[in-house]
Amino acid sequence: MHSSEIIGWFADICLVDRPTVGGKGGSLGELTRASIPVPPGFVVRTAAFERFLSALEKEEPIRPKVEALDANELEEITTLSEHLRTRLENAPLPDEVKSELVAAHMELCGADLNGPLAVRSSATTEDAEDASFAGLQDTYLWTMGAEATLKYVRSCWASLYSVPSIAYRRKHGLPESGVAMAVVIQRMVNARTAGVMFTRSPLTGDRSVITIEGAWGLGSAVVSGEVTPDRFVIGKITGEISVREISDKHIQHLPASGGGVIDVETPEHARRVPCLSDGEIAALKDIARRVERHYGRPQDIEWAIDHSGEILLLQSRPETVWSSKERAPVARPTEDPLQHVMKIFGGRR
Repeated sequence: MHSSEIIGWFADICLVDRPTVGGKGGSLGELTRASIPVPPGFVVRTAAFERFLSALEKEEPIRPKVEALDANELEEITTLSEHLRTRLENAPLPDEVKSELVAAHMELCGADLNGPLAVRSSATTEDAEDASFAGLQDTYLWTMGAEATLKYVRSCWASLYSVPSIAYRRKHGLPESGVAMAVVIQRMVNARTAGVMFTRSPLTGDRSVITIEGAWGLGSAVVSGEVTPDRFVIGKITGEISVREISDKHIQHLPASGGGVIDVETPEHARRVPCLSDGEIAALKDIARRVERHYGRPQDIEWAIDHSGEILLLQSRPETVWSSKERAPVARPTEDPLQHVMKIFGGRR
């Protein structure tokens, strides 16, 4: 497995590579290097996107047209978005990008060249501490075969020009020259159960607990909000499970036979059964603590458990809601700093 300007294997990349592998790619490399289990894979670096885009821009400009838009011109944004997405999805890949991608696909899949993969957008501006950019680009699950992978890489690149993505960048005044798309390609987890977990309470900000949300099948049903997940709150130190909310998990996302994902009704006997055992909750808690220790700050983590019981992480990004609140000043400045102390202790007499 040799990384190059075009391809970066997880074992060779880390967070500092985010400018070339995006937030998701940097995180998966970082987790791999920290010996935290993730499904194996590689990143199609931003250099591939830049080569692809520069070939298209020789025919007709792309970035200048986006920068000329006003954030409030939704009709113009929509028209340009449709035009650009069609161009990117149908354009041929540069020869060297295509050959490296096909070779990396063969190496990842091994003997099973139709082994299912996830093709996931990894924008260079997502998961930054000052910009919540995640979720604006596309992900394709259970893709099978090299041709499908090549197609969905282009679709991920094209999703950088979706209406929400363009509108977000125009609203925040982000220069188009600094925006590029890497693409994560990794083996698909045939998940029995999947979900998300937060290393502080998303409701109260409490850092002494871990909140775990999960449901049957692939995690896409939880992330998209199509199913109300089970919810567990567990003490980081004590391991005590203080909250158990078991929901009616009426559907689950499962792999379709020819690739892709379908909604399937959950069998009646499983709908109101906890999707995690106490042992699995404890194991997820231990992994979440390792990840938080590694990054040195609260994390928002996607996880999956396959049918053999192995836990794998699919993503870890900085928790932003409570962290941004903590960065805001909590008291007005005063000429005498002791006044803050006096007020605190004065109220406890």
